[in-house]
Amino acid sequence: MPQFSSKRRVQHSATEMFDLVADVERYPEFVPLCSALKIRQRTQQPDGTEIVVCDMTVSFKLVREAFTSKVTLDRSNLKILVEYLRGPFSNLENRWSFEPKSENSCDVGFFLSYEFRSRMLAMLMGTMFDTAFQRFVAAFEKRADKIYGKAGTVKKASS
Repeated sequence: MPQFSSKRRVQHSATEMFDLVADVERYPEFVPLCSALKIRQRTQQPDGTEIVVCDMTVSFKLVREAFTSKVTLDRSNLKILVEYLRGPFSNLENRWSFEPKSENSCDVGFFLSYEFRSRMLAMLMGTMFDTAFQRFVAAFEKRADKIYGKAGTVKKASS
């Protein structure tokens, strides 16, 4: 089963990065391969976590696949867990962690494991998925720079 993990220091606060990754509705604007995302359900849990069930569509050339995931947003521990519910995979798990290093920096941890249900789909999309997933953390960092400003600069307010 393919797996990918990385830990990267970014020049944004852990809270900013958590908020950016938690904002799943915006993924089609910047996440590699994500062409659409629809929230099915959003539920606040008694333990303070929030559960978001969503459908994500990934597209590459002529291939278009949709899958449903359950996203657990744990703001108090700065962790996000994405669990696969249905679609073209037999397994998909994604974990994010955000460890504060200073007021304006944090280590972003990213882990992903997945396996396609179909061998044909695995052959068709496997290498491309590997490449895209390796660019995920960089895509979020670039998005953070755009929204919050680059390290050492102040983001101008919109008028």
